[in-house]
Amino acid sequence: MDKRESFLLILIASFFMLLMYVTGLTVNNRPAKQPVIITSVGEKVEIILTGDVMLGRSVLTRTEKEKDWTYPFNKVSEYLRNSDIVFSNLESPIVENCPRTDSGMVFCTSPELVEGLRFANIGVVTVANNHMGNYGQKGINDTKRYLTGAGIDYTGVGDLVVKEVKGTKFGFLGFDFVSRNFTDSDRKLIVDSDRLVDVLIVGVHWGEEYKDKANKKQREIAKDLVENGADVIAGHHPHWIQDEEYVNDKPVYYSLGNFIFDQMWSEETKKGLVIKLTFKDGKLIREEKLSVYISSLGQPEFVR
Repeated sequence: MDKRESFLLILIASFFMLLMYVTGLTVNNRPAKQPVIITSVGEKVEIILTGDVMLGRSVLTRTEKEKDWTYPFNKVSEYLRNSDIVFSNLESPIVENCPRTDSGMVFCTSPELVEGLRFANIGVVTVANNHMGNYGQKGINDTKRYLTGAGIDYTGVGDLVVKEVKGTKFGFLGFDFVSRNFTDSDRKLIVDSDRLVDVLIVGVHWGEEYKDKANKKQREIAKDLVENGADVIAGHHPHWIQDEEYVNDKPVYYSLGNFIFDQMWSEETKKGLVIKLTFKDGKLIREEKLSVYISSLGQPEFVR
């Protein structure tokens, strides 16, 4: 082989090496390394909303009979524990030496029942309702103390609860519009709270008992709440599931019915609705509705 042939072979070999480099191949025929582009994907956050949780009266006496402080939550706790935050309306103050009774309209429950709330992953409650004051200011103070001791946040006493989950700030407020009217100070609290969080969830006690439709006043308040910053509204008090609607693309559940209660005297008061909302980057991307039924006194279960 003369010098001219050698030069030609080198030239051909160089051409093929250049071709393999340009097409992304290496000499062993594997893909050449390419720059790695990492795209940040927001994590999903699941928030669960429940109806009224009343742990007194016959719920308390039945729980003691069962000798299990988690009894009311045993059939639903597994599902609730798989969420990031559970938000409920706590309908009974927590006091020492709560009188045992199966009747009457003065509610209270025993501090031991807080174990059930924790067991069910209920991390935030609203105490803004027409029964929280059944044992006066001392009962309210005791309730707050027991909840704080159990690591459960409460709202509904003029304060905002903020829970940051996977980079998103969720705010929780509670209002009782059964005992009083919607005021300018309520409106200001919503506006101010909205500035501090990415998602503002408002629990509201309102409406008429044993009605399946929201009344005009509820709808007017809902519109006002949304216009001032509420992203989700969870309603309580009627003890029946009521209708729902979207106001300016924000979900309003006028009443989620009973979650844990002892009103076993009618079918509608044994029914409730649990809402699971999935958020991503602060945006609501999925809504799931699950029906619950109180088939055993004070103990709901999921039903089709």
